[in-house]
Amino acid sequence: MKVAMYYNNHDVRVQEMPKPKIGPKEFLLKIIASGICGSDVMEWYRLKKAPLVLGHEVTGQIVEVGKEVKKFKKGDRVFVSHHVPCNTCRYCLNGEHTVCETLHTTNFYPGGFAEYIRIPEINVDRGTFLLPEEVSFLEGTFIEPLACVARGQRLAGLRSGQRVLILGSGISGLLHLLLAKARKAEKIITTDISDYRLKSAQTLGADAVIQAKEDVVAVLNRINKGDLFDLVIICTSAISAFKQALQCVDRGGTVLYFAPTEPGVNLSIPVNDFWRNGIKIMPSYGNSPQDAVVAIELIRSKAVRVSKLITHKLPLSEIASGFSLVANSQDSLKVIIEPHAH
Repeated sequence: MKVAMYYNNHDVRVQEMPKPKIGPKEFLLKIIASGICGSDVMEWYRLKKAPLVLGHEVTGQIVEVGKEVKKFKKGDRVFVSHHVPCNTCRYCLNGEHTVCETLHTTNFYPGGFAEYIRIPEINVDRGTFLLPEEVSFLEGTFIEPLACVARGQRLAGLRSGQRVLILGSGISGLLHLLLAKARKAEKIITTDISDYRLKSAQTLGADAVIQAKEDVVAVLNRINKGDLFDLVIICTSAISAFKQALQCVDRGGTVLYFAPTEPGVNLSIPVNDFWRNGIKIMPSYGNSPQDAVVAIELIRSKAVRVSKLITHKLPLSEIASGFSLVANSQDSLKVIIEPHAH
Protein backbone atom coordinates (compact mmCIF):
# COMPACT_ATOMS: atom_id res chain seq x y z
CA MET A 1 0.00 0.00 0.00
CA LYS A 2 0.99 3.64 -0.35
CA VAL A 3 1.82 5.85 2.65
CA ALA A 4 3.13 9.38 3.11
CA MET A 5 6.41 9.24 5.02
CA TYR A 6 7.19 12.43 6.94
CA TYR A 7 10.85 13.52 7.13
CA ASN A 8 10.21 17.23 7.74
CA ASN A 9 7.63 19.84 6.74
CA HIS A 10 9.20 20.20 3.31
CA ASP A 11 10.02 16.55 2.71
CA VAL A 12 6.97 14.28 2.76
CA ARG A 13 7.36 11.31 0.40
CA VAL A 14 4.84 8.83 -0.94
CA GLN A 15 6.34 5.39 -0.35
CA GLU A 16 5.31 1.74 -0.39
CA MET A 17 4.73 -0.26 2.78
CA PRO A 18 3.17 -3.68 3.37
CA LYS A 19 -0.54 -3.57 4.15
CA PRO A 20 -0.89 -4.27 7.90
CA LYS A 21 -2.00 -7.70 9.07
CA ILE A 22 -4.63 -7.72 11.81
CA GLY A 23 -5.05 -9.83 14.92
CA PRO A 24 -8.27 -11.51 16.14
CA LYS A 25 -9.35 -8.45 18.17
CA GLU A 26 -8.39 -5.84 15.57
CA PHE A 27 -9.71 -4.52 12.27
CA LEU A 28 -8.26 -3.03 9.10
CA LEU A 29 -9.52 0.40 8.11
CA LYS A 30 -9.51 1.72 4.57
CA ILE A 31 -8.78 5.44 4.98
CA ILE A 32 -11.22 7.59 3.05
CA ALA A 33 -10.25 10.97 4.51
CA SER A 34 -7.47 12.20 6.79
CA GLY A 35 -7.05 15.82 7.87
CA ILE A 36 -3.71 17.58 8.26
CA CYS A 37 -3.54 18.97 11.81
CA GLY A 38 -1.53 21.99 12.90
CA SER A 39 0.36 19.67 15.25
CA ASP A 40 1.50 17.63 12.23
CA VAL A 41 3.72 20.54 11.17
CA MET A 42 5.23 21.34 14.61
CA GLU A 43 8.77 20.35 13.65
CA TRP A 44 10.17 20.74 17.18
CA TYR A 45 7.80 17.92 18.15
CA ARG A 46 7.82 15.80 15.00
CA LEU A 47 11.44 15.76 13.83
CA LYS A 48 12.73 13.72 16.78
CA LYS A 49 10.44 10.87 15.73
CA ALA A 50 10.91 11.16 11.95
CA PRO A 51 10.72 9.43 9.58
CA LEU A 52 7.17 8.32 10.35
CA VAL A 53 3.66 8.21 8.94
CA LEU A 54 1.55 10.96 10.53
CA GLY A 55 -2.20 11.55 10.38
CA HIS A 56 -4.71 11.18 13.23
CA GLU A 57 -7.91 12.92 12.02
CA VAL A 58 -9.21 9.88 10.16
CA THR A 59 -12.41 8.38 8.82
CA GLY A 60 -12.83 5.30 6.71
CA GLN A 61 -14.53 2.00 6.04
CA ILE A 62 -13.77 -1.29 7.77
CA VAL A 63 -12.51 -3.82 5.21
CA GLU A 64 -11.26 -6.69 7.42
CA VAL A 65 -12.48 -7.71 10.87
CA GLY A 66 -10.76 -9.98 13.39
CA LYS A 67 -12.79 -13.05 14.36
CA GLU A 68 -13.17 -11.88 17.98
CA VAL A 69 -14.46 -8.38 17.12
CA LYS A 70 -18.18 -8.20 17.95
CA LYS A 71 -19.00 -4.46 17.96
CA PHE A 72 -18.12 -3.72 14.33
CA LYS A 73 -18.42 -5.39 10.95
CA LYS A 74 -16.98 -5.17 7.47
CA GLY A 75 -18.41 -2.16 5.63
CA ASP A 76 -18.99 0.02 8.71
CA ARG A 77 -18.25 3.73 8.27
CA VAL A 78 -16.23 4.87 11.29
CA PHE A 79 -14.11 7.52 12.92
CA VAL A 80 -11.22 6.20 15.03
CA SER A 81 -9.40 8.03 17.84
CA HIS A 82 -5.65 7.53 17.75
CA HIS A 83 -5.12 8.12 21.50
CA VAL A 84 -7.40 6.35 23.98
CA PRO A 85 -7.37 6.23 27.81
CA CYS A 86 -7.30 3.19 30.07
CA ASN A 87 -10.42 4.38 31.98
CA THR A 88 -9.14 2.73 35.19
CA CYS A 89 -6.14 4.74 36.46
CA ARG A 90 -6.51 7.47 39.11
CA TYR A 91 -6.39 10.17 36.43
CA CYS A 92 -9.18 8.66 34.34
CA LEU A 93 -11.28 8.03 37.45
CA ASN A 94 -10.87 11.73 38.31
CA GLY A 95 -12.01 12.75 34.82
CA GLU A 96 -8.49 13.69 33.66
CA HIS A 97 -8.37 11.24 30.75
CA THR A 98 -5.91 13.28 28.70
CA VAL A 99 -3.07 12.85 31.22
CA CYS A 100 -3.55 9.07 31.32
CA GLU A 101 -0.31 7.26 30.44
CA THR A 102 -2.23 4.86 28.20
CA LEU A 103 -3.66 7.77 26.20
CA HIS A 104 -0.14 9.11 25.68
CA THR A 105 1.19 5.79 24.40
CA THR A 106 -1.64 4.41 22.22
CA ASN A 107 -1.97 4.86 18.45
CA PHE A 108 -3.05 3.06 15.30
CA TYR A 109 -0.60 1.75 12.69
CA PRO A 110 1.10 3.14 10.68
CA GLY A 111 -0.70 6.53 10.67
CA GLY A 112 -3.63 8.19 8.94
CA PHE A 113 -1.75 9.30 5.82
CA ALA A 114 -1.88 5.79 4.42
CA GLU A 115 -4.27 3.74 2.32
CA TYR A 116 -4.97 1.34 5.21
CA ILE A 117 -4.34 1.29 8.96
CA ARG A 118 -4.51 -1.42 11.60
CA ILE A 119 -6.71 -0.58 14.59
CA PRO A 120 -5.39 -2.19 17.81
CA GLU A 121 -7.71 -3.90 20.30
CA ILE A 122 -7.83 -0.99 22.77
CA ASN A 123 -8.74 1.49 19.99
CA VAL A 124 -11.41 -0.91 18.73
CA ASP A 125 -12.83 -1.12 22.24
CA ARG A 126 -12.95 2.57 23.22
CA GLY A 127 -11.79 4.67 20.28
CA THR A 128 -14.01 3.61 17.37
CA PHE A 129 -17.28 5.41 16.61
CA LEU A 130 -19.83 4.73 13.90
CA LEU A 131 -20.40 7.73 11.63
CA PRO A 132 -24.05 8.80 11.58
CA GLU A 133 -25.65 8.81 8.13
CA GLU A 134 -25.78 12.61 8.25
CA VAL A 135 -21.98 12.89 8.69
CA SER A 136 -19.79 12.51 5.60
CA PHE A 137 -16.29 11.06 5.67
CA LEU A 138 -14.91 14.57 5.11
CA GLU A 139 -16.93 16.06 7.97
CA GLY A 140 -15.88 13.17 10.18
CA THR A 141 -12.24 14.26 10.04
CA PHE A 142 -13.27 17.17 12.30
CA ILE A 143 -14.43 14.89 15.13
CA GLU A 144 -11.01 14.76 16.80
CA PRO A 145 -10.18 18.50 16.61
CA LEU A 146 -13.74 19.49 17.56
CA ALA A 147 -13.66 17.08 20.51
CA CYS A 148 -10.50 18.84 21.73
CA VAL A 149 -12.27 22.21 21.38
CA ALA A 150 -15.39 20.94 23.17
CA ARG A 151 -13.26 19.68 26.05
CA GLY A 152 -11.43 23.01 26.32
CA GLN A 153 -14.63 25.03 26.46
CA ARG A 154 -16.17 22.59 28.92
CA LEU A 155 -13.20 22.90 31.28
CA ALA A 156 -13.20 26.68 30.91
CA GLY A 157 -16.90 26.79 31.78
CA LEU A 158 -18.02 28.80 28.73
CA ARG A 159 -21.61 29.99 29.22
CA SER A 160 -24.09 31.90 27.11
CA GLY A 161 -23.75 35.67 27.36
CA GLN A 162 -19.99 35.67 27.90
CA ARG A 163 -17.44 37.75 26.00
CA VAL A 164 -14.82 35.62 24.24
CA LEU A 165 -11.45 36.58 22.73
CA ILE A 166 -9.74 34.02 20.47
CA LEU A 167 -6.05 34.67 19.79
CA GLY A 168 -5.26 32.83 16.55
CA SER A 169 -7.74 32.09 13.78
CA GLY A 170 -6.37 28.87 12.37
CA ILE A 171 -8.53 25.77 12.35
CA SER A 172 -8.60 25.48 16.16
CA GLY A 173 -9.49 29.13 16.59
CA LEU A 174 -12.25 28.90 14.01
CA LEU A 175 -13.69 25.77 15.63
CA HIS A 176 -13.67 27.61 18.96
CA LEU A 177 -15.48 30.48 17.21
CA LEU A 178 -18.17 28.21 15.76
CA LEU A 179 -18.71 26.35 19.02
CA ALA A 180 -18.79 29.55 21.10
CA LYS A 181 -21.43 30.92 18.70
CA ALA A 182 -23.43 27.70 19.04
CA ARG A 183 -23.25 28.14 22.82
CA LYS A 184 -24.58 31.72 22.55
CA ALA A 185 -21.51 33.73 23.53
CA GLU A 186 -22.44 37.42 23.61
CA LYS A 187 -19.43 38.74 21.71
CA ILE A 188 -16.55 36.94 19.98
CA ILE A 189 -13.43 38.70 18.68
CA THR A 190 -10.57 36.89 16.94
CA THR A 191 -7.01 37.80 15.96
CA ASP A 192 -4.45 36.47 13.48
CA ILE A 193 -1.54 37.60 11.32
CA SER A 194 -3.20 36.11 8.21
CA ASP A 195 -5.70 38.37 6.46
CA TYR A 196 -7.14 35.26 4.78
CA ARG A 197 -7.92 33.69 8.16
CA LEU A 198 -9.31 36.94 9.53
CA LYS A 199 -11.67 37.22 6.56
CA SER A 200 -12.74 33.62 7.19
CA ALA A 201 -13.41 34.38 10.85
CA GLN A 202 -15.52 37.36 9.87
CA THR A 203 -17.48 35.26 7.38
CA LEU A 204 -18.06 32.62 10.07
CA GLY A 205 -19.58 35.16 12.44
CA ALA A 206 -16.87 36.85 14.51
CA ASP A 207 -18.14 40.19 15.83
CA ALA A 208 -14.77 41.76 15.06
CA VAL A 209 -11.34 40.65 13.86
CA ILE A 210 -7.94 42.19 14.59
CA GLN A 211 -4.72 41.97 12.61
CA ALA A 212 -2.25 40.56 15.15
CA LYS A 213 0.61 42.60 13.69
CA GLU A 214 -1.07 45.66 15.22
CA ASP A 215 -1.14 46.61 18.91
CA VAL A 216 -3.88 44.11 19.75
CA VAL A 217 -4.51 45.40 23.28
CA ALA A 218 -4.83 49.01 22.08
CA VAL A 219 -7.20 48.04 19.26
CA LEU A 220 -9.31 45.99 21.67
CA ASN A 221 -9.55 48.90 24.09
CA ARG A 222 -10.79 51.09 21.26
CA ILE A 223 -13.37 48.78 19.70
CA ASN A 224 -14.46 47.09 22.94
CA LYS A 225 -14.74 50.38 24.89
CA GLY A 226 -12.58 49.10 27.71
CA ASP A 227 -14.53 45.89 28.30
CA LEU A 228 -12.36 42.87 28.98
CA PHE A 229 -13.18 39.22 28.26
CA ASP A 230 -14.71 36.44 30.33
CA LEU A 231 -12.76 33.86 28.34
CA VAL A 232 -9.53 34.31 26.39
CA ILE A 233 -8.53 31.30 24.27
CA ILE A 234 -4.97 31.03 22.97
CA CYS A 235 -4.84 29.13 19.67
CA THR A 236 -1.36 30.12 18.52
CA SER A 237 2.15 29.35 19.74
CA ALA A 238 3.21 33.01 19.43
CA ILE A 239 4.46 34.16 22.83
CA SER A 240 3.02 37.63 22.11
CA ALA A 241 -0.47 36.08 22.25
CA PHE A 242 0.23 34.52 25.65
CA LYS A 243 1.21 37.95 26.97
CA GLN A 244 -1.81 39.63 25.33
CA ALA A 245 -4.14 37.14 26.99
CA LEU A 246 -3.00 38.21 30.45
CA GLN A 247 -3.88 41.83 29.60
CA CYS A 248 -7.30 41.06 28.12
CA VAL A 249 -8.97 38.77 30.65
CA ASP A 250 -11.63 40.29 32.91
CA ARG A 251 -12.07 39.88 36.66
CA GLY A 252 -13.39 36.41 37.36
CA GLY A 253 -12.40 35.34 33.85
CA THR A 254 -10.39 32.47 32.44
CA VAL A 255 -7.36 32.20 30.15
CA LEU A 256 -7.42 28.91 28.24
CA TYR A 257 -4.06 27.76 26.89
CA PHE A 258 -5.26 25.65 23.98
CA ALA A 259 -1.95 25.80 22.09
CA PRO A 260 1.56 25.14 23.42
CA THR A 261 4.66 27.27 23.03
CA GLU A 262 7.92 25.75 21.91
CA PRO A 263 9.70 23.86 24.72
CA GLY A 264 11.57 25.90 27.30
CA VAL A 265 9.41 29.04 27.11
CA ASN A 266 8.37 30.51 30.45
CA LEU A 267 5.59 33.02 31.04
CA SER A 268 5.59 35.77 33.64
CA ILE A 269 2.22 35.99 35.42
CA PRO A 270 1.09 38.88 37.66
CA VAL A 271 0.16 36.52 40.50
CA ASN A 272 -0.98 39.23 42.92
CA ASP A 273 -3.35 40.82 40.37
CA PHE A 274 -4.75 37.45 39.36
CA TRP A 275 -5.23 36.44 43.00
CA ARG A 276 -7.10 39.63 43.78
CA ASN A 277 -9.25 39.49 40.64
CA GLY A 278 -10.09 35.78 40.69
CA ILE A 279 -8.56 35.04 37.28
CA LYS A 280 -8.05 31.41 36.29
CA ILE A 281 -5.32 30.09 33.99
CA MET A 282 -5.74 26.62 32.57
CA PRO A 283 -4.45 24.39 29.76
CA SER A 284 -6.40 21.93 27.66
CA TYR A 285 -4.79 19.10 25.74
CA GLY A 286 -6.50 16.36 23.75
CA ASN A 287 -9.91 14.84 24.38
CA SER A 288 -11.65 11.87 25.95
CA PRO A 289 -14.02 9.36 24.30
CA GLN A 290 -16.96 11.27 25.78
CA ASP A 291 -15.75 14.48 24.12
CA ALA A 292 -15.71 12.61 20.80
CA VAL A 293 -19.35 11.64 21.35
CA VAL A 294 -20.19 15.31 21.93
CA ALA A 295 -18.30 16.34 18.78
CA ILE A 296 -20.09 13.76 16.64
CA GLU A 297 -23.47 15.08 17.77
CA LEU A 298 -22.42 18.71 17.18
CA ILE A 299 -21.50 17.79 13.60
CA ARG A 300 -24.50 15.53 13.00
CA SER A 301 -26.97 18.16 14.20
CA LYS A 302 -25.22 20.89 12.18
CA ALA A 303 -24.79 22.91 15.39
CA VAL A 304 -21.20 23.31 14.19
CA ARG A 305 -21.03 23.35 10.39
CA VAL A 306 -17.52 22.05 9.88
CA SER A 307 -17.87 21.67 6.10
CA LYS A 308 -17.44 25.45 5.82
CA LEU A 309 -13.84 25.03 6.93
CA ILE A 310 -12.74 22.62 4.19
CA THR A 311 -10.62 24.49 1.63
CA HIS A 312 -8.53 21.71 0.04
CA LYS A 313 -9.08 18.03 -0.77
CA LEU A 314 -5.94 16.36 -2.12
CA PRO A 315 -4.96 12.83 -3.16
CA LEU A 316 -2.09 11.15 -1.34
CA SER A 317 0.18 11.89 -4.30
CA GLU A 318 -0.15 15.62 -3.54
CA ILE A 319 0.34 15.44 0.21
CA ALA A 320 3.61 17.41 0.05
CA SER A 321 1.62 20.36 -1.29
CA GLY A 322 -0.86 19.92 1.55
CA PHE A 323 1.89 20.03 4.18
CA SER A 324 3.33 23.13 2.52
CA LEU A 325 -0.06 24.85 2.69
CA VAL A 326 -0.43 24.12 6.40
CA ALA A 327 3.20 24.66 7.44
CA ASN A 328 3.45 28.01 5.68
CA SER A 329 0.00 29.21 6.77
CA GLN A 330 -0.90 29.82 3.16
CA ASP A 331 -4.46 30.61 2.06
CA SER A 332 -6.07 27.50 3.48
CA LEU A 333 -8.10 26.36 6.46
CA LYS A 334 -8.60 22.59 6.59
CA VAL A 335 -6.57 20.49 4.16
CA ILE A 336 -7.86 16.92 3.84
CA ILE A 337 -6.02 14.03 2.22
CA GLU A 338 -8.02 11.34 0.39
CA PRO A 339 -5.62 8.38 0.03
CA HIS A 340 -7.78 6.50 -2.52
CA ALA A 341 -8.61 9.51 -4.69
CA HIS A 342 -6.83 10.05 -8.01
